[in-house]
Amino acid sequence: MIRSEPEFKGRIGRTIAESEPWWPDAPSPPNSAPNVVMIVLDDTGFAHLGCYGSTIATPNIDRLAAGGVRYNSFHTTALCSPSRACLLTGRNHHPIGMRGVSNFDTGFPNMRGAITPRAATVAELLRDSGYATYAAGKWHLAPMQECSAAGPHRNWPLQKGFDRFYGFLQGETDQFYPELTADNHHIDPPTGPADGYHVSADLIDQSIGWIRDLTSVRPDRPFFLYVAFGATHAPHQAPREYIEKYRGKFDSGWDAAREEWFARQLEMGVVPEGTALAGRNPGVLPWADLPENGQVFAARLQEAFAGFLEHTDAQIGRLVDFLAAQNLLDDTLLLVLSDNGASQEGGPNGVMDEFSFFNGISEDIDDIVANHLDDIGGPHSHSNIPWGWAQAGNTPLRWYKQNTYGGGVRDPLIIHWPTRINDTGIRRQFCHVTDITPTILDVTGIDLPEQFGGHPQIPLHGESLVYTWDDPNIATRRGPQYFEQFGHRGLWLDGWKAVTYHTKGAPFDDEEWSLFNLDEDFSECHDLTDERPGKLKELTDRWWSEAEANDVLPLDDRTIELFRASPRPDSPHYRGEYVYHPPIAHMPADTSPTMGGRAWSATFDVSVREGGCEGVLFARGSHNVGTTFFIKDGKLQFDYNALGRHVRGAFDLDLSPGDHQLEARFVKTGLTGVITLAVDGADIGAIEIPQIVRMMGSTGTDIGCDRLSTVVDDYEGPFAFTGKIHKATFRRNSKRDKAEIEVTARTEMAKE
Repeated sequence: MIRSEPEFKGRIGRTIAESEPWWPDAPSPPNSAPNVVMIVLDDTGFAHLGCYGSTIATPNIDRLAAGGVRYNSFHTTALCSPSRACLLTGRNHHPIGMRGVSNFDTGFPNMRGAITPRAATVAELLRDSGYATYAAGKWHLAPMQECSAAGPHRNWPLQKGFDRFYGFLQGETDQFYPELTADNHHIDPPTGPADGYHVSADLIDQSIGWIRDLTSVRPDRPFFLYVAFGATHAPHQAPREYIEKYRGKFDSGWDAAREEWFARQLEMGVVPEGTALAGRNPGVLPWADLPENGQVFAARLQEAFAGFLEHTDAQIGRLVDFLAAQNLLDDTLLLVLSDNGASQEGGPNGVMDEFSFFNGISEDIDDIVANHLDDIGGPHSHSNIPWGWAQAGNTPLRWYKQNTYGGGVRDPLIIHWPTRINDTGIRRQFCHVTDITPTILDVTGIDLPEQFGGHPQIPLHGESLVYTWDDPNIATRRGPQYFEQFGHRGLWLDGWKAVTYHTKGAPFDDEEWSLFNLDEDFSECHDLTDERPGKLKELTDRWWSEAEANDVLPLDDRTIELFRASPRPDSPHYRGEYVYHPPIAHMPADTSPTMGGRAWSATFDVSVREGGCEGVLFARGSHNVGTTFFIKDGKLQFDYNALGRHVRGAFDLDLSPGDHQLEARFVKTGLTGVITLAVDGADIGAIEIPQIVRMMGSTGTDIGCDRLSTVVDDYEGPFAFTGKIHKATFRRNSKRDKAEIEVTARTEMAKE
């Protein structure tokens, strides 16, 4: 007989009078275990925080730094998902399956888009030891093709150790119209920007609510709160008053800002005396060489970034003030860090919409300055800063996010714990994002078991940082640390760093490595390759051995094209047809029908009531980029929003009550395309698309409505379809259909 409690230590008789009850001990960490709050910023460079040198106001983060320790040699993986995977597991990113962002699964063990169960997260370990565990904000640690309402949910936050989750599963989201998930289901935002909504504030509201509930009912239980803001990843969006505060503050340009921020860093001691300010990265022009409108546009983009960061700091301040008011702050281990350096994804000029960069489309800066300048940072923008401002954010370092030079991998880290950390100030020991989980386990007294959840566990790769708190001059205790991102490589060992910048497509064996003594050359400006060839060979040979040991191979320099790679067999896209039965939940972009640069059709079997109907049949994307198929003003309409350039077809529609079939078909003709609309099998009109957008933004698809940032201004969301949609069928046309489809398209256009 199998019993439910074989370990029961009471006595069970024939009656309650003859029996003795017994209760097992509840899991609980040692009495001295603190609460843990981990705050993660996104694409925030080494110099962006006020306490790291910038003139952007971050008073609440600065206050935490003043009361704790700041690290000036904290390193990450140069990319978001890998850094977060390291952060939450204490292991390197390749051996746990997260070489790149979780949108990718290359078919190799080092890139599955999910954390292997052989690397239990710190949330899982803390929860099993009695902690309440909460996650708010960005996740980006589940394969994005698993992130629809259909799941599977095995890699969502609740299945990775968190009791509660409120945030967004993808790598970025619109800050005013976020794609929200609560626990294991998708939800609509509670309000919109007209009501003052911003997701950063919402995340802190939820976090405070969780802690208040816990401490009211179970004040004996410690908590782990993981807050991962969308800031300062694109889109840079913030309440207008935060952005306007910086109006004109950056008109002197990035060269002047870098000089000023560098001087502040030297004065603060964030960088050591003798540090050189790295020269401009390739492609970064002197500010004075920009045309006038280029300067105006770039300055406005930086104003939006600064307002976004200060608004985020204000939300951190709200959380810290709440903890203090509840007498929780002193006994809370609180960490603030960034996942990688400032982003290069805004390109050399910056972008009004980041997907201009991803689609290789040049924006008309003169038109933006003339007509859309005040939209920057608001609901009708998806902006990112240019390279020059990104390098300013990485002062005094070289390169950016994605690169393994300092600008990509050296980031802010602040640790605040008044009960334990008495010797405040700057710490210069080399440390890595894999060191955070070992630090948390160290202070909570929790060990990593050899097996967890039935899976043998990969040993921790990081080293606890507790040893640095009492002696700012103690030597670094960790061993070598390799770096690899999109083929960029590097290795740190005993103060030395070998690093190479990879040119995409170039043979890896032909690349030149550089050698730096970081103990004397903080900003990696003085290449010692010629002086110390033996040391360089030692480090490059060690890189290959570390790569073998950490599943780094095969090296893979693919980037954006991985978004268009063949889907894995269990993906929603491993078929040519999608059939939906509304109403269904909003579908994130990676689970939406693929409708970029290939032929497709969308067919809707509907019932129309007496008096007609209106509303959205489907919408994909947002105000910035996307498509919408809808009925309004007695017309069947389709709008193709190519990064603000709208192409519209609107054709008279007279539907009798009853069942009908409405269809939109897209065919590609080179770099352009044609969309044809049909009713009950008969074409009623076509529109020519002069510029195809392959990546339709980061906002997904709605069937029967347009819930979030509407693709067009013609209607207010959700503008739900007032008839009934019985079935929606999306079909991706195969290559064998292409010739026939294009001939048909040319024939139909000739009829117009």
